[in-house]
This record gives sequence, C-alpha cells and structure tokens, in this order.
Amino acid sequence: MKAIVVTDQAAGTAGMTLVERPEPQPAINDVVVEVHASGFVPTELAWPSTWTDRHGRGRTPSIPGHELAGVVTALGYGTTGLSVGQRVFGLADWYRDGTLAEYVAMEARNLAPLPGDVDFTLGASLPISGLTAWQGLFQHGRLQAGQSVLVHGAAGAVGSMVAQLAREAGAYVIGTGRAADRQTALDFGAKEFVDLENDKLEDVGKVDLVFDLIGGDIGKRSAGLVRAGGTLVSIVGPVEAMPSEGLAIDFVVESDRSQLIEIVQRVRSGRLRTNIGTVSTLGNAVSAFNPTVRHTGKTIIRMRP
Repeated sequence: MKAIVVTDQAAGTAGMTLVERPEPQPAINDVVVEVHASGFVPTELAWPSTWTDRHGRGRTPSIPGHELAGVVTALGYGTTGLSVGQRVFGLADWYRDGTLAEYVAMEARNLAPLPGDVDFTLGASLPISGLTAWQGLFQHGRLQAGQSVLVHGAAGAVGSMVAQLAREAGAYVIGTGRAADRQTALDFGAKEFVDLENDKLEDVGKVDLVFDLIGGDIGKRSAGLVRAGGTLVSIVGPVEAMPSEGLAIDFVVESDRSQLIEIVQRVRSGRLRTNIGTVSTLGNAVSAFNPTVRHTGKTIIRMRP
C-alpha cells in the first residue's frame, strides 16, 4: 500500500515521504480499514507518541495521522460490533501507525458507523475536532446553559467546533484570534471577537470557562479571566498559571464511539458544521503540509476519488 512516513522529528513536515509499505494485519479486537480520507494535525510531529511506542522505544519510520473515514475490510480475532464492508470513522491510537495510508489497522472500539449520507471527507474532519470540543466543554469544563465561554483560536478546526457546541448548549461565546479570523469566528457561533494582536484580552472580563487552544502567554493571562468556580481547559500541555478561584485542566482527547455518534448526528441535522480547509490527495499530501503556508481549518487527505 502507499503511505506517508516520517523518520526525522527535526525535519518536521519537510521530512515526510510517500513510500510503499506492507498492508497491516488486524490484531485481536482490531479491524483493518480501507482509508478513504484522513485528517492531519501538524503538531502530531512534535508528539512523543509519533516517534515511540507505549514503552518509550523508538518506532520510526512511522505513519502519522489519526483521523479517518473509510470502509472495514477485515476483522481481527474476537472483534465485534462492526462488519466487513461497513462505512466507519474515528480516531486511531496515538502509538500505532496512523491513517495517512491506504489501509490502517486499529481497535474496533475507536470507530463509529459513518452514515451513508455523510461524505468521507466530512467524516474524516470530525474525530479530533469534534471529540476535543465535546470532552473539553462537557466532561472537563462542565458547561451549563447560561454560562460564558472564551474560546481561543475560535476560527480553527477545533475552535469552531467549540464555539458551535457551546452556543447550542446555551452558552455565551466569545472567540479570539487574529484580525483576519473575526468573521469566521462569528460565523461559527461567537457573539463577540477579540483580536489578540490589537485588542486587550483582559477587557473581556470574567468568564465561566476558558477553552485554550493557543497556550503560551495567552494561556497564562487567561487564568485571570476565570471567575470563581469556573474552569480553564487546555489542550496545549500543562497549565502554567492557575485561576485564583477556579480549576485548571489539561487533557488529551480520547476516542469515544457514543460521542462520535452524537457529533455526526448533529452534522447530519445541520446543527454542527465542520471547518475544512485544505483538501489534497495522498500523492500531493507532502506539498499540502508545507509549513510556510498558514492553514485555516482542517487539512484532509483523500486516499481515493
């Protein structure tokens, strides 16, 4: 099969190459999926799991990518809940070869059925963005109707999902980003927008929940915006500044079939829109990941027409 591999962490996306690899075989409770579309997050190349296994041993060359939509082609011993020929989407394991390939072997529990009226490109754009937004807001942020949410990076693939789900839950959403992101953030559900290059973040005042997708100085300053009993949720590493009277939580997104089903049903009913940016083919994927180009929205690689 054709697959993209990485061998040198220092090279970043420039070190990606398209090669021939053996097709994977399913382990116990696995399925093999013929990948039709894969999402990609550039920060994957900085994650330890891209370069090592669960025991810290090197595993290069490795295949990056963790989001996919495709069709089940084989079942491992003991696998239940899915069938050969079934359309699926989901989130592959961090420590195994990923989804920038024509086939991937992964645990069946990390997949959910993809309805026939949802395109593979759309399905592949949902797992990381949708699950991150869902878990950050409702599991870790304990969001309730009537609360206020500050979403950093509200025009991005994850931030736009956060804004939409928070708005649907009855929250007042304030988005942040660059000046050029204003209209996109508003279109995806923010009621206000803060230009982080020109506006003063502290003018936002106190909010119930900060969802930090940026980190650094912005993350530190955001701690002071959390009102008593509120929460700062981060996906960009350990929180460096704690709210004086609230909670701070950093988390790594996990696959969850029931949540994937909830997310895709919202997409089907028009209650949730995904934010897709660049769409490319596997043959052109390496150039599509060019780090000198600013990508907005989710980057999707189509394996098949």
